[in-house]
Amino acid sequence: MDSLNRQAVELVDELLEFAPTLDAHAFELAGGTTVIDCGVASVGSVGAGLLCAEIQTAGLAGLSTPLRSVDGVPLPHVQLTTDHPALALLGAQKAGWELSFDAPPFEGLGSGPARALVASESEYRAMEYVDAFDMAVLAVESATLPDDRVATAVAEAADVAPTALFMPAYATASITGSVAAAARAPELALFRLFELGYDITQVLTASGTAPIAPVAGDEQTALARTNDALAYGSSVHLTVARDDPVLAAVASQATAAYGTPFAEIFASVGWDFYDLDPALFAPAEVTVSVVGGPTHHIGGRDQALVAASFDIA
Repeated sequence: MDSLNRQAVELVDELLEFAPTLDAHAFELAGGTTVIDCGVASVGSVGAGLLCAEIQTAGLAGLSTPLRSVDGVPLPHVQLTTDHPALALLGAQKAGWELSFDAPPFEGLGSGPARALVASESEYRAMEYVDAFDMAVLAVESATLPDDRVATAVAEAADVAPTALFMPAYATASITGSVAAAARAPELALFRLFELGYDITQVLTASGTAPIAPVAGDEQTALARTNDALAYGSSVHLTVARDDPVLAAVASQATAAYGTPFAEIFASVGWDFYDLDPALFAPAEVTVSVVGGPTHHIGGRDQALVAASFDIA
């Protein structure tokens, strides 16, 4: 497999070239890092969200935006499909890098292949993968644009020059943020399986859809809506090489908090993302086809809950 970051840099070039038509804006920090505002001060767009999701998966996934219904109401969805689930979804797309700084405060989540240059998360040991490249790409989900403090910390951890770091950025409460979040349904399935102890290298294909949440007026509402879209409104299909009893717990229905809107779940922990049970982050409905074996259907969508979360009148 080629370097994930090499592949992502090629897609960043595309994002930079078409930034004006995607309602995005690129600029260079004092230290030389390139930030592409895809939905913080910029308006953002569906196209920017799809390209950010493609960058986050290092070009190893195909994406589209079919129109499907939620509780009888037509809404755009994101569909993502990959033949390289472990690398694309956990090796690249997973939002596994917490970015937190004081004075002035900055809080964000980093996702994308720059994580594979650090390779400190246990998923990389399971995949036996560590990237090596002289450029890095980290997408940043935050209500604030990353500054030189953020860029310097990321560049040092990834062992690249700040001038060789590219950071697409978007707020959750943006068109881009809603689209990029909806692209995470298969990632959540892989993450849940990994947490359950399943060998993620045995997942051969992954495909999933989730509704694009209407853009909220604030980050907390956006965070709740996008997670409701995934936990209660998504559908995922996996092809796996090995059957296992843990497959029965891959969907969100396996959690004790199932049926509770994420606005209430987040409020119960003071909106601290990292205080939540990781099992909460799972897709609503999963079909697992075992090569040479059975096909399991687990969970189901709660379309009424998603419609209420989206404030559909």
